[in-house]
Amino acid sequence: MNYKMMGRFIARIILMEMVFLLPALVISLCGSEQDAVFGFLCTLAIMAVLCGILFLICRKSGRLFGAREGLVCVGLSWITLSLLGCLPFFISGRIPNFVDAFFETVSGFTTTGASILSDVESLPKGLLYWRSFTHWVGGMGVLVFLLAISTGGEQGKGFTMHLMRAESPGPDVGKLVPKMKQTAIILYGIYIVMTVLNVVFLLLGRMPLLDAVCTAFGTAGTGGFGIKNDSMASYSTYIQIVTTVFMFLFGVNFSCYYLLLLKQIRGVFKDEELRLYFAIAITAVILITLNIHQSYSHWGVALKDAAFQVSSIMTTTGFSTCDFDLWPAFSKGILLMLMVVGACAGSTGGGIKVARVLLIFKSLQRNIRKILNPRKVMVVRNNGRAVDEKVLDNTNAYLSAYVIIVIICYLIISLDGFSIGTNLSAVLACFNNIGPGMEAVGPMMNFSGYGNLSTLTLSIAMLAGRLEIFPILVLLSRSAWKGH
Repeated sequence: MNYKMMGRFIARIILMEMVFLLPALVISLCGSEQDAVFGFLCTLAIMAVLCGILFLICRKSGRLFGAREGLVCVGLSWITLSLLGCLPFFISGRIPNFVDAFFETVSGFTTTGASILSDVESLPKGLLYWRSFTHWVGGMGVLVFLLAISTGGEQGKGFTMHLMRAESPGPDVGKLVPKMKQTAIILYGIYIVMTVLNVVFLLLGRMPLLDAVCTAFGTAGTGGFGIKNDSMASYSTYIQIVTTVFMFLFGVNFSCYYLLLLKQIRGVFKDEELRLYFAIAITAVILITLNIHQSYSHWGVALKDAAFQVSSIMTTTGFSTCDFDLWPAFSKGILLMLMVVGACAGSTGGGIKVARVLLIFKSLQRNIRKILNPRKVMVVRNNGRAVDEKVLDNTNAYLSAYVIIVIICYLIISLDGFSIGTNLSAVLACFNNIGPGMEAVGPMMNFSGYGNLSTLTLSIAMLAGRLEIFPILVLLSRSAWKGH
């Protein structure tokens, strides 16, 4: 294990987070938010000391960097970001319980959007900005961003590929172009352009600038931290429709947008995952609209709310325009299913991913055919190409780990005495990085009722869900820290 190189990498992550904190500090200074300014300044000082110590200790490091180092680095980086990123909330006194502050920040970086705050609007503007910005940087990936801006991103054997594979969502991570650094630059280029467009469209709807920026951060990262207590309900129909569209767009695999830039439109429309993504979303919107329209005065309003919530839950954003916990059981059942499915691989969304769902069904279909024709050689194909058996094995392993972790987390948080519906939806909402669940953790409620043990458990679930489980499992494995 190359500990010194990993230490230098963590130091660079801390340095990057210090830069990220500066705009929030400026906003707090301009607004004379003394408690927030104190929190940011103390946090920056702590970060500077830690960063200096790590650079000093790890100044001479080897360049060998394998898959094990990549997985451990990703897990440690996200935990470090969350532990330090929660300090402004804690030191300022706005979230006096450190475990709650950690939960809020993990929820931000993992783009979950679950909150322990009952009065979001009381937060200083600087803290509101920082809270939403964690969504944006966590959406595409903290380490992907570092690779995009790093001048030495290609140094070290396997450095960039191992980091990208460990952090990027989906059953298989590939390159858009030959070099991973260039891939990271392309991904973040598309991400930034789409975020700016989202801000522009929101401003056209006369949304205040800070509201537009924070909402765009939450939409782009499919995070869902609202800056209003009622999330998106008090905004105009135009703003809600714009948010619906952009949530759905950010749930699409970003490689599709790259193909559009290359004018390979036919290849985009032939993508099986994208077609299934559209099919699931459209079907869910139609079924929910038909199920809830009697509770609304007009079909158009029912359709708007159904489309918004389907887009929000399927892309694991978590914004809400209404209390969908009051909807009929059939509609809530569909939303619960969408929580598990999630968005496309290679997007900023969470969940199992549509690509994995597609592979699971194709693998099941192949196994049934093999029972009928044992001697026939069959391969699983996706977009006309044979899927590597390793990808299928990883998908099966992911699904097994997914079920086990959900069960363990559910049992732990059940100690707090909430109902089955509350606990199960809380675990699914956190593990799939969605945000709101059902009943006591519904869209108009929050997670403040859980104790410290449950809050920590849900925090780990959020990290495991965002990092596709394995980096966290490797981090907790004794064998990962043995040998060289």
